[in-house]
Order: sequence, then structure tokens, then C-alpha cells
Amino acid sequence: MSDIDERLLTGEEVILKTAKHWFAPAADSKWAVLMIVGAVLLAWIQPDASDGILGFFGRIIELLRLGLFLGGLGWIAYNIVAWRTAEYTVTNRRVLCHEGLIRSRSTDTLLTSITDMRTRISALGRMLGFGDIQIMSASGEAGTDRFSSIRDVEGFKRQILEQKTQAPEGGPDERRPTTAAAPAAAPLPAASDLTATLGELAKLRDAGAITPAEFEAKKAELLARI
Repeated sequence: MSDIDERLLTGEEVILKTAKHWFAPAADSKWAVLMIVGAVLLAWIQPDASDGILGFFGRIIELLRLGLFLGGLGWIAYNIVAWRTAEYTVTNRRVLCHEGLIRSRSTDTLLTSITDMRTRISALGRMLGFGDIQIMSASGEAGTDRFSSIRDVEGFKRQILEQKTQAPEGGPDERRPTTAAAPAAAPLPAASDLTATLGELAKLRDAGAITPAEFEAKKAELLARI
């Protein structure tokens, strides 16, 4: 089971899983290659003298050359590890990323918090089918995620947009309280009906069928409904 599979929440489903393109180590190692080329150039101009001022500069150039060469090799090795271990997943709730082995990097971004996405595809990337994507969230610059050399980056972006439009605005686990409908108010009696009702009640009072107190109470109840 991969790291991303272990991070799935209850009810969360994987929609799309992708990785870095096979060209990723080369695409991500441009500066590392330049560092190695720089080390070779320094070796070419390094003086042969071992004494005096030329010898001093020769030792400095040798240290710089060694640092550039080892740094470039280390950078390339890191990019190879990142390529082999990288996983990028779109679920019905989040965008998940995991890359690295010893020094791993894991990120996740809620679909509902994504505010914008930008892709960058070079001419070579368009031919081979890879590109870079930048995902911006409501957290601002601190929440920005950048994935480089992703296979089918446009398809990855399209799946994020499709899942984002289907996700509820308040989040997938939101439980909105339901409000019971208030009972409909009784219709107000028309003025003519009220007069007729009061007349009938007055007749009952005069006939002794109801007491004067009952008549006044019923009259007050009817008037309060106006």
C-alpha cells in the first residue's frame, strides 16, 4: 500500500493517480548539469602551479570545482529519487502529493479551498506529454503547491476541476442542520365574517346560551386575530 492510500479518509475515493514523466530527472536537473559543466570548465582553467599566488588560486578553484561537481551529482540523484517515488492523486475531496524517500514531502489540498491553477508546458513537454502545474489555495502563497514534470498535466488539471465542481461548498462531511417548517398561520377572518360571528355570539349571549364573560373572551380572541 502506498503512502497516499494510507492517508485516505473514510468515504474518500481515488479518482486519478499519476506520477512524474520518465523525462522528469532530465527536465528537473538543468541547473545540476550546469553545475557539473562549470566544474569541468574550472578544471580546464585551473593553473598547474602548486606554489605562490597561482598555487593559492589553484587550490581555491579546486575546492569550487569539487563543490560544484558533488553538488550537481547530488542534485541529479535527488531528482531521480523524486521521480521514482512521486505520486500525485486526485480524490473526490483532495489533491494529494507524496515524493521523496529519506527526506519525503507530502502535501494535501482540499478541493473546496483551491482558488486557481496554472499549467506550464514547454514545446518538448507538449511532444512527450508532460508539464508543470501550480495549485493555489485560499491560504495564499503559503498554500501554493508546485508539481513539476507531471504526466498528462492537462488531464490532471481537468480531473481536479471536475471533482471541484462536484464537491459541496462547505466540504464533503458538512452536516447542515435542517430547520423544521413553521406551521402556517391560520387565515385572518374577513371583516364581514367577523361581524356576522360577533352577531351570532351576541344572540347566544342574549338567549342565555353563553355567559357575558364567555362572550367577551370569544370577542377578544376574534379581535386579536385581526
